[in-house]
Amino acid sequence: MKKMHTIAGILLSGALMFGAMAAPALAEEKSRMVIQVSDNDSGKWNLALNNAKNIQKDLGNANVDLEIVAYGPGINMLKAESEVGNRINEAVASGVKVLACQNTMRNQKLNKEDMLSSISYVPAGVIQIMQQGMPGFLFLQRRWPVVCGQCALPAAANASCTRSIAPTRMRTSLLASCG
Repeated sequence: MKKMHTIAGILLSGALMFGAMAAPALAEEKSRMVIQVSDNDSGKWNLALNNAKNIQKDLGNANVDLEIVAYGPGINMLKAESEVGNRINEAVASGVKVLACQNTMRNQKLNKEDMLSSISYVPAGVIQIMQQGMPGFLFLQRRWPVVCGQCALPAAANASCTRSIAPTRMRTSLLASCG
């Protein structure tokens, strides 16, 4: 019995020591976030840029990896003449990766010369967001209402709906049906 207590004590000590050694490694891991912007709206871009700036301020630039991924109509705010161009350049200078979707650029017949010189590019914005949505990244976008899959009304507006769903982080969930 004494031998079992000794072995248990050794195992417990080893586990505690391993945990103590692992704690600094966990503490040093960076927070990671991807922010989606798919609207050609300077107000929404300013909100995304403010969120990025506040995250960096609160966590410290060295403690966070931030990406802003633009696709669809949102790509227009990454053009060289963009009204939020100075703010985007400041964000990039502070360590935020601002990424333009090349699929959208190709569809809108844009090239890199049309865009802000400080940004970077990804082949497909949605794929970039999807991949960053894997373990370790948080995803930030505006909130979508819980809707009924059959009538598409907000769940609160449809009293007969029994199968309302909340959209997924990617806003591509299959909708359930009423009743």
